[in-house]
Amino acid sequence: MKKNLTLFAVALLAGMVTLGGYKLLEDEKQVVLTQTQQEVPFVNTSFTNPSNPALAFDFTQAAETSVNAVVHVKNTTISKGPTNIMEFFYGGGAAREMVGTGSGVIISADGYIVTNNHVIENASELEVTLNNNQVYPAELIGTDPSTDIALIKINADESLPYLAFGDSNEVKVGEWVLAVGNPFNLTSTVTAGIVSAKSRDLNQFGSNTQSFIQTDAAVNRGNSGGALVNVRGELIGINTAITSQTGSYVGYSFAVPSNNAKKVIEDILEFGFVQRGILGIRGLDVADAAKKLPDVSETEGVYVSTVEVGSGADLGGIQQGDIIKEIDGISINKFTDLVGYVGSKRPNDIVNVTIIRDGDTETVPVTLVKLETYQIEDLGLEVKNTTKKKLREFNTSYGVSVNRVLTRDMGKFDWDDVIITKINDEPVKDIEDVRRIIEAKDNSQPFSLTMVDRSGEVNKFIIR
Repeated sequence: MKKNLTLFAVALLAGMVTLGGYKLLEDEKQVVLTQTQQEVPFVNTSFTNPSNPALAFDFTQAAETSVNAVVHVKNTTISKGPTNIMEFFYGGGAAREMVGTGSGVIISADGYIVTNNHVIENASELEVTLNNNQVYPAELIGTDPSTDIALIKINADESLPYLAFGDSNEVKVGEWVLAVGNPFNLTSTVTAGIVSAKSRDLNQFGSNTQSFIQTDAAVNRGNSGGALVNVRGELIGINTAITSQTGSYVGYSFAVPSNNAKKVIEDILEFGFVQRGILGIRGLDVADAAKKLPDVSETEGVYVSTVEVGSGADLGGIQQGDIIKEIDGISINKFTDLVGYVGSKRPNDIVNVTIIRDGDTETVPVTLVKLETYQIEDLGLEVKNTTKKKLREFNTSYGVSVNRVLTRDMGKFDWDDVIITKINDEPVKDIEDVRRIIEAKDNSQPFSLTMVDRSGEVNKFIIR
């Protein structure tokens, strides 16, 4: 018996040396740490230990839940384009069927599915394939191009597996996550990584500021619209984009936070369109403001450069020069943090804004006001009513401003420096004029935009 115990001890010691051998060679201090850890009770690091998700390395339950709720989305579009030089100059061309694919996430047992707008854009037919290979036609319920979120629905005879939304405000940098989707038409693919950053803005042009969750879980073409889940299997983001010079994954991917996606979906279901609440300020990162304003000593936060008259921020007492540090206890370190949090709220919601003014910290309640906008989807622009003050600045009596740029191509122009006064040679005084003109427009004809800049110069552009 003593001999058997001795052999067992030798075997155990050999196993410990084998598992930690490379650490022995790497750092002697690590050996002491490893030996100390042997003395504490075993910590369950499986998925079923929600009390400490940071220690969760078993993704099997989260993966199993997710793959059954993530679907393959097939988008069939009819495209008509020139096939020869004569058709290019004089119009015409044969209709062609084009097929695109992506992913989607079932969010209710009765078949509602969230995906990306660019996955279903211009679809003449939508088809959804479940993880069990069942195929269903899908109906488009609504879409929001500015957040790249869309809602579709299928009708199944049975209750469907779905993912519950998690709280993306609680996501931590360094937290383990899974990306689930259908890259390159490879169904039910799961990759793992960590959250490598939050509040990322990929829009280098224009005013459509983004606030993505960044992760190093591998995402490729076809993953768009798929799920980003935490180790508890909660949906914390909708995979949307990668940055790459090759078109394939190179180390980072980006997801729309679940709180923002959920808000868009709820608005579509309740109102048919997205309602946006705004603070009513223009601002910039404090780090950028400090380069221009020597009296700014803070290094994190949002510097308020302009407060719109009559807005919630104005009525709440926020002033130019204030530095926003928190909203509802959520740290605001940069402008994209503010955009991301406010983007999950609605008009008339009250948020508590913590500011620094003249070295003193105070918290003021602000009621978010409704942003009246209209999206000209074919142009990739979202316009809004402008103020009398801005009209005077541009020396014009009417016009609308660009609120957001929805496409990269249109973002290459500085829309903050112009006011749109006419569309197709018709004067536009407000977004209702824009809506009327766009809805009555012949889609086979090009757009014309007449704009005035700050110097009073009028320019007209034809956009085909």
